[in-house]
Amino acid sequence: MAKTVITYGTFDMFHIGHLNLLRRLSGLGDRLIVGVSTDEFNAGKGKRTLIPFEHRAEIVRSLRYVDHVIPETNWDQKLDDIQRYAVHTFAIGEDWKGAFDFLKPHCEVVYLSRTDGVSTTQLKRSLNPFYSVSREELMNAFDVLDTLRKDFG
Repeated sequence: MAKTVITYGTFDMFHIGHLNLLRRLSGLGDRLIVGVSTDEFNAGKGKRTLIPFEHRAEIVRSLRYVDHVIPETNWDQKLDDIQRYAVHTFAIGEDWKGAFDFLKPHCEVVYLSRTDGVSTTQLKRSLNPFYSVSREELMNAFDVLDTLRKDFG
């Protein structure tokens, strides 16, 4: 019987810490399911993402370590997902240590160490002067750059 691992995250500004976490998680079982937080769920948590949900989900989905991506729409879905996907291991970064121990009667719960020196929070702080720009303005700027690259590139 295949061992299924599940995790959740926003995966905004995808970086080496995200990749390291997903690589390690894939090594814990035969199948890795990743719940990517939707924009609406993040807004409800008071989080603002730079990258839209559809893009973040596609980035995660494209990784060889990931077998399946699902939307994370609320805090309470984890137990339902564990049962729906016959999950053996729930795993997440150690900054959540203890927060998901209530899942232990249903599956193994593992908290993994983070990659030293990199986090989305740190990246966003370093970009604070630029971060006040709306996502729409930023996406429009990328479109303009893409057009210029095609026209003059």
